[in-house]
Amino acid sequence: MTNAIDIHTHIVPRDLPAYTGRAGAAAWPSLRPAGCGHAEVIIKDRVFRKIPKDCWDIDARLEGMAKMGIGRQVLSPMPKLLSYDFAEDDTADLGKYINGVIAEMVATAPDAMFGLGMVTLQNPERAARELEDVRAMGLRGVEIGTNINGRVIGKREFDPFFAAAEELGMSVFIHPLEPIGVDRLVGPGLLGAVIAFPCETAFALASLITGGLLERRPALRLAASHGGGTFAMVEPRMTHAWGQLSSLKELTTSSPRELAKRIYYDGLVYDTEILALLIKRFGVDRLMIGTDFPFDIYERDPISRLDALGLSAHGMDQCTFLNAERFLGL
Repeated sequence: MTNAIDIHTHIVPRDLPAYTGRAGAAAWPSLRPAGCGHAEVIIKDRVFRKIPKDCWDIDARLEGMAKMGIGRQVLSPMPKLLSYDFAEDDTADLGKYINGVIAEMVATAPDAMFGLGMVTLQNPERAARELEDVRAMGLRGVEIGTNINGRVIGKREFDPFFAAAEELGMSVFIHPLEPIGVDRLVGPGLLGAVIAFPCETAFALASLITGGLLERRPALRLAASHGGGTFAMVEPRMTHAWGQLSSLKELTTSSPRELAKRIYYDGLVYDTEILALLIKRFGVDRLMIGTDFPFDIYERDPISRLDALGLSAHGMDQCTFLNAERFLGL
């Protein structure tokens, strides 16, 4: 299915620049070879993640896409590279480099790649200005975290960024980052991504509703990764409470369910029944392919997952590429 678009994939550059910043080098990411074309991302003198060459190698990516039946990928930074905990100028410097690498990858395979960059969102006004540079590089939008140093994205302080994204027609892809609740997990650290990420995403999406952003910015194109996490289970509770409690009705004139249908959701949930739930809850015009390629737990066969839903031909086209094209503003 050569038209299929995977909107959730990540890159790490083959090389990262040496630290020349202002606030200490410990957290600045670096790479070291790990054999067989792989590399290790080093942060604070520890291995953060082992990554395959697919993170930067276009030919390897194209081969992987062919195996999955994917015709086009949307490239975004490995979320840890968003680096909101850096000094602003350091984040901006790394962001310029990362954005440049993504733009070069897109230029190398323009028929197969789209790009989402990053901005210095710990300063929303600066991030708004940086969006113009991102657009000038030919990228379709940006990836952002669910929270910025603990400040959830639905807070009013981030309005300048979202206003600029709406005005410029830039897409915004929301990815969990530094999730809350990790202290409640029992087991290895990787459970943060497995269990805490979905809950973190639900908190962020709920904040976009209760904070009024979705109502204030109706033309803003937002997409949530990992199927919106646990949000599909949270939204009915929000909608019911909104119908019963005047304090919630004061927050929005539209119901949470109606507002939730303004968000796009990727299908990275590893389960056909959950995909069916997302379509039932938010609409067949809201679901897109997402795989998390090329990280370890990426979805290997997203097309078969969708096939199992028994969608109409048009419904299949919507989920495989039409919705993604609308999200990207193509």
